Amino acid sequence: MGKRAKQPYDAFLVLDVEATCIQGAGFDYPNEIIEWPVCLLRWTDKTNKGKARTLEVVDEFRSFVRPTWRPQLSSFCHALTGITQEQVDAAPTFPDVLQSFRKFLEKHKLIDATGQRISHFCFCTDGPYDIRDFVVKQCFMSRITIPPWLTWDIMDVRRVVGEWQDSVTASTAAPRPNGVISRPRRMTFSLQRQLHALGLAPFEGRQHSGIDDTRNISRLVVELARRGWKLESNTSISPNRRWPWMGKRGKVLEEYYS
Repeated sequence: MGKRAKQPYDAFLVLDVEATCIQGAGFDYPNEIIEWPVCLLRWTDKTNKGKARTLEVVDEFRSFVRPTWRPQLSSFCHALTGITQEQVDAAPTFPDVLQSFRKFLEKHKLIDATGQRISHFCFCTDGPYDIRDFVVKQCFMSRITIPPWLTWDIMDVRRVVGEWQDSVTASTAAPRPNGVISRPRRMTFSLQRQLHALGLAPFEGRQHSGIDDTRNISRLVVELARRGWKLESNTSISPNRRWPWMGKRGKVLEEYYS
């Protein structure tokens, strides 16, 4: 177990969205968010000097989301995520989900009624895609401005686990005759491999279920903190990013996906 590190954030919002998809489409596809799950983590032992090591999940938020551009889920999407057509048909649209989530943030005194941050918090995601790509696309298609509190501080947990493993490898790697330490090339970690790298039990739940992915990412964040790793923002987004299929006023150009 590592020493307590000085931690810049008071709370963490672990987020792993699920989105519409078709087989063979990459990250440039106009995905619509269909599940918005969040775990809220707070310190239990943060000192007056900001040092802490123990995080715990204090609440969760989860909502399915009704897509509007392509409301019918593909069989591939259903098989991948386990989300049913009935669940999304009965769900609110994305702007309404964001309003409900905003009330969740206000309840936990993370933002005030005007949307201004009143606590120092950071979003945590597995890779940079959830907010950088999926949220930006969805806000475009929903014709809404990305809330400021979604553009502040974001930590790519997969990247942090890789950096932690690099630090462990560097401390144990034997130098070559010329004095240079040989490090293996960092591999892209699945959630399962990240859990294994940190010595945690295997994935709990159903992979590609947003809420289960979120809970397992939370386990990683908790363990990194326990090991004394400083948890910091390492990812930025561009709210005005555009893809070729984006037309005017939130329209998806159908010639790309007819």
